[in-house]
Amino acid sequence: MGYRLQNNDFNELLKELSKEYKLYAPKRFEKRGRFSDTDSVRYGEIQRVEEIDYTVKSHFSPKEIVYPITQTLFYFTEEEYRESQVHDKKILVFLRPCDINGMRRLDTIFLENGPYKDVYFERLREKVKFVMMECKESFENCFCVSMGSNFTDHYSMAVRFEEGSVLCDVKDKDLQSQFVDNKKESNFTPEYVQENNIKVEVPDAEKITPALFEHDLWKDYAKRCIGCGRCNMVCMTCSCFTTQDIAYEDNPKAGERRRVWAGCHVDKFTDMAGGHSFRKDYGSRMRFKTMHKIYDYNKRFGEHMCVGCGRCDDICPEYISFSTCIKKVNQILKEGNHEE
Repeated sequence: MGYRLQNNDFNELLKELSKEYKLYAPKRFEKRGRFSDTDSVRYGEIQRVEEIDYTVKSHFSPKEIVYPITQTLFYFTEEEYRESQVHDKKILVFLRPCDINGMRRLDTIFLENGPYKDVYFERLREKVKFVMMECKESFENCFCVSMGSNFTDHYSMAVRFEEGSVLCDVKDKDLQSQFVDNKKESNFTPEYVQENNIKVEVPDAEKITPALFEHDLWKDYAKRCIGCGRCNMVCMTCSCFTTQDIAYEDNPKAGERRRVWAGCHVDKFTDMAGGHSFRKDYGSRMRFKTMHKIYDYNKRFGEHMCVGCGRCDDICPEYISFSTCIKKVNQILKEGNHEE
């Protein structure tokens, strides 16, 4: 069912929803950007439609809503432990089609990747409903069309922001009840971006052989990458973490165990007991990430892990382009010179 709400009416809707839901959307944080006097657009709680910055691609993905950067798993003393608690409210997230598809990748990793579910992810994820923000035009560095993540119908409500009003396509029955008294019905069907400026052809998995791992392509990235891990942190589908035991200063025998984001580009990520470490050079880390995004995950789950949001290209201080890397791999395989 479609509706058109003036911004004031939509704010009243948000006010009512906030009684039951935590509302998250991309919002602008002034003077918090990468460079001096620049802003950061990332996900945060909102109360009014005016807080939602839908005009730009958010610099950070919405994954931290269900997979926090730092998350306490349990508290411990000498004699017992107690699992951490989560808030009682449900969660409503405003996000784009590529990020909804990215959430599905996270679902696969945390909930379907083996015999056991990640309960810490699940208890937040089961609270979430999606409000899809219509995305008709491509942003810089996006290649979602090539990755097949430009479309989704997996949402509770879709919205189109117009000047002074919001068009809504409501599918969820619980949300539909909030529109009962609204007579301003409208025929609204969300549109999707059909073409990106950047186009990639994902390599044929059958052509990828171990010989590709030794290609000089990765040596080039070894010289350029600085191992900062920014690409991992902004990626919608990167899911790696490490664990830390924190002892309290006032009682060192009590504390908490936390899991904290980590990434394959970051130093010490592959450190093991006994002083062993793998993929020390940055080129091999780029190779590992690339193969995971377009080969390993696809081989197991039947779709590519990368959703083509382009945030990794946006954030890299060395201007390394992941979409260009995919193109290079594809070209090498087509030419067949990876066997040399």
